[in-house]
Amino acid sequence: MAFTLHPRLLAGGVQLGAQRGCLVLLKNNALFPWIIIVPEVEEGIEDLHQLDLDRYADVTAVIRAVSQWVSGHFKPEKLNVACIGNQVRQMHIHVVGRSSADPAWPGVVWSHDGKAAYTDDEVAEIARAYRDAFP
Repeated sequence: MAFTLHPRLLAGGVQLGAQRGCLVLLKNNALFPWIIIVPEVEEGIEDLHQLDLDRYADVTAVIRAVSQWVSGHFKPEKLNVACIGNQVRQMHIHVVGRSSADPAWPGVVWSHDGKAAYTDDEVAEIARAYRDAFP
């Protein structure tokens, strides 16, 4: 199986690493701590229920580990976790830290127009923290 990351996911994020056959990306929007998990699956598999049980276990283990890391590192009040894929059909899971101080609160981040790119130093610090957590 040849896996290619969707161009929109590639353009909107920075790869932090990989776990259990999933790419882990930092979405380049500093308004929210937003991680995207992209399982390396066959084209046409878009939703979690389509995975076989072993692959499902791997992907949900990554979701859990990344969620715990986002919660511990960024200290959000709430986590939003979703496998939506309405605009980008390649399977990907959003893990978004939310707080009452964020600009989209209490609404959804998916349609919020605000964007603020991370600085290179911020990306480097987040990537370092991720590598420390997942060597």
